[in-house]
Amino acid sequence: MNRYTLFATIFGFIFVAELPDKTALASLVLATRYRPLPVFLGASLALTVQSVVAVGAGHIFSLLPAKIVHIAAAVLFLVSAVVMWRRRPDEESPSGSEKAESPKRGFFRAFWLVFTVVFIAEWGDLTQIATAGFEARYRSPLLVFGAATSALWAVAALAVLVGNRAGHLLNPKVTQRVAAVLFGLVGLVLLVSAR
Repeated sequence: MNRYTLFATIFGFIFVAELPDKTALASLVLATRYRPLPVFLGASLALTVQSVVAVGAGHIFSLLPAKIVHIAAAVLFLVSAVVMWRRRPDEESPSGSEKAESPKRGFFRAFWLVFTVVFIAEWGDLTQIATAGFEARYRSPLLVFGAATSALWAVAALAVLVGNRAGHLLNPKVTQRVAAVLFGLVGLVLLVSAR
């Protein structure tokens, strides 16, 4: 697989998997209460730090024998697919009255609040585990980091835009099911390639 295809593949999987996620929802909800720029920057920084953690973990796994890594990554993706398929979509949605009631917050206060919320919410997240799995499989830390982080930023930007406009553009149940199927397919491909 060439580098462009690999980048696009990782970006696509992480983007779809992150759409129905709690960190995207947190960004969306916080964007209903605070200005968009500090919400986006706080979420982006938190997701970047978590991508570094995931790539580091994946790099450690890549030091193991290839067959073990392929089987472990396959199991990881299959388990993630099952968890994602069975998980109930988050049902909290922002209301217009919440935005009207909350006072304007300072830039740095909003930034650090968003950073903290998203950073904590992302620990052990399926997309973080998937990023580690991609790094363990492909052993290309900069490419995996760039693709995963770009996808996470894109979802954060979308969540902030939607939250700021207080619209409902995405059906979390459908995107969750699509992500689960994609994770399952990746898991099956990895399992077959481990033979």
